Amino acid sequence: MKALNIKGKMLDLSTPKVMGILNITDDSFFDGGKYISKNKILERCDKMLMEGASIIDIGAQSSRPGSKSINSNLEKERLLTAITNVKHHFPDIIISVDTYNSSIAKSCIKNGADIINDISAGEKDKEMWAIVAESGVTYIMMHMKGNPENMQENPQYDNITNDIMVFFEKKIKNLKAKGNEQIIIDPGFGFGKTIEHNYEILNNLERFQEFGLPLLVGVSRKSMIYNLLDTTAQKALNGTTAINMIALLNGANILRVHDVKQAIECIKIVNFAKSYKK
Repeated sequence: MKALNIKGKMLDLSTPKVMGILNITDDSFFDGGKYISKNKILERCDKMLMEGASIIDIGAQSSRPGSKSINSNLEKERLLTAITNVKHHFPDIIISVDTYNSSIAKSCIKNGADIINDISAGEKDKEMWAIVAESGVTYIMMHMKGNPENMQENPQYDNITNDIMVFFEKKIKNLKAKGNEQIIIDPGFGFGKTIEHNYEILNNLERFQEFGLPLLVGVSRKSMIYNLLDTTAQKALNGTTAINMIALLNGANILRVHDVKQAIECIKIVNFAKSYKK
């Protein structure tokens, strides 16, 4: 897919794009608590947009391994306040909302959200697909085994890449039957996968291009990087850049990142290098 129609805004994917992460949570694994106030949220958005982000992904519910769900009213309040403020200051911005709650998604769409980013692909809330189909918003569905509280407790697969392919094949067919064609797929690095699973997916990313849908990769500062390098999330930027380069070479269309500037540089380098391929 070369372009995505996001509420009438055409997002050209002939060149990979960057989705900047805006966590308005207290306990995210990397930047929890940093972007709670209105001013901090707007400063963060402004910085990511200036650095080249095409989409801002706002999340008010941490999905790190072992995280607990927060009250849905609190999640909704945080998201609606952030969306309203961000849209007021950046009216042309494309906002993605990271939630698996259909009622929250519905309210966010009414208040300006352009994309719903559902880590459960409709598994956590069976009403989600009806909401996104009715509204016509772009829908990101991610593969996750289990839920954030237990997903890293000995995840097992017959064949990780094949199993996720079968998962997406069924999901895409059923979602399109409901009338939604604006779909982005995310293999879900770190969500119910061992470190070996994650790198097997990375090496087989091109398989997911078979669906003809945009492919989103979110590895930013995750444990698949810092555990391998025996470091921390705070020191995993270089490792993130390395993984993002591999992902781009293997077909990623969108990089979901904390560090926009470095991801944009990855894209420029890969595109320039590819232009000289004989």
